[in-house]
Amino acid sequence: MRLKQQSTGQPPVAKSTTLIVLAAFERGEDGELRPAFEPQQMPSEHSAVQRAKLMSRGYAGVIAWKRPARPDEGEFGEPEVLFSTGDVPDME
Repeated sequence: MRLKQQSTGQPPVAKSTTLIVLAAFERGEDGELRPAFEPQQMPSEHSAVQRAKLMSRGYAGVIAWKRPARPDEGEFGEPEVLFSTGDVPDME
């Protein structure tokens, strides 16, 4: 027997989530700072910080941050830096 889901008459609420991201930067031949790879979404704050620390010796700069998000609505909150070392661009 299947249960029928009752409608509340309200539109569905967009799920809020927290994005946790890791990015590394290197210097090109011209000395300009550039991404070493595409920013990577991480499963937890702890794993982002640990990986950033491990990577910090191999790049000009490494940063891990988190931000609240509602991707379905294209809404993103202010970023909060979890770990940063070396040369990294300003967070916008």
